[in-house]
Amino acid sequence: MNLESPKVNVEKSPEYLFNALTDVKNFEKLMPESIAKFEVLDENAFIFGLKGMPEIKLKMKDKIAPNKVVLGAASDKLPFTLTANINALSPNTSEVQLLFEGDFNPMMAMMIKGPISKFIETLSANMSKL
Repeated sequence: MNLESPKVNVEKSPEYLFNALTDVKNFEKLMPESIAKFEVLDENAFIFGLKGMPEIKLKMKDKIAPNKVVLGAASDKLPFTLTANINALSPNTSEVQLLFEGDFNPMMAMMIKGPISKFIETLSANMSKL
């Protein structure tokens, strides 16, 4: 299952956004208002929980400065990645898009597609809070 957030323009340089997204504690600023839990485990991992959803542990999988940050599920039960693609529009403006890629059975994919789509849209809409 592949989902894409809308592309958002952020009044920050690609380097600034890359550095902000590679610091996992900053993801708390991006979370929706329905966040029930957010806990940094170490410099590369955090757990978050949304109301009515199971907690998810994410860890840093890959970083390609200043254009790409890849987070992935720490559990094999729900294998997925969340990739932030950052493109420079000007020295102080960037375009950011989040890509969600997961390997789920069709029933699971049908159940989570709506909530995950809304979640990544919220994350991208909140990029200006970094």
